[in-house]
Amino acid sequence: MQGSSGGRKTCPRVKDSTVNYLLDAGPLVALLSETDMYHEWARSVLTVLDEPLYTTEAVVTEASHLLRKLRPALQVITLMVQGRRLRLVPTLSDDAERIGQMLQKYPQMDMADATLVALSERYPRAKLITIDRTDFTVYRRKDGKAVPPIMPPE
Repeated sequence: MQGSSGGRKTCPRVKDSTVNYLLDAGPLVALLSETDMYHEWARSVLTVLDEPLYTTEAVVTEASHLLRKLRPALQVITLMVQGRRLRLVPTLSDDAERIGQMLQKYPQMDMADATLVALSERYPRAKLITIDRTDFTVYRRKDGKAVPPIMPPE
């Protein structure tokens, strides 16, 4: 059981001005897997940012599944959360209705992507670090705008 001693590593709602970057599973996987085709790009982007990266538990679950055979990478993810480099923001419980709407609107959308779009609606100035060009150029927030991306060059 978690007490009030700060054991939880999820983020309550934070001020919009403090959230500059959202992180998708692809760049996290690429950073931690040297054989990933986007490894160098992810390393060059993620190691120079000197501020927290905000994401969701669905994204971490997706990345962990993709990295399941690289056990040390899973430990790095937990260390990133413990060290507050990676900030987990609850979205599914807070934004379930909106996430359901997006999953209905975009039949190919997965849960992790839906939580990131919901997070972007909460923090519209934050840029999403992703390698998922195909999907994130299609998805739209409630305001009709795309999530502002940081992506590898084509």
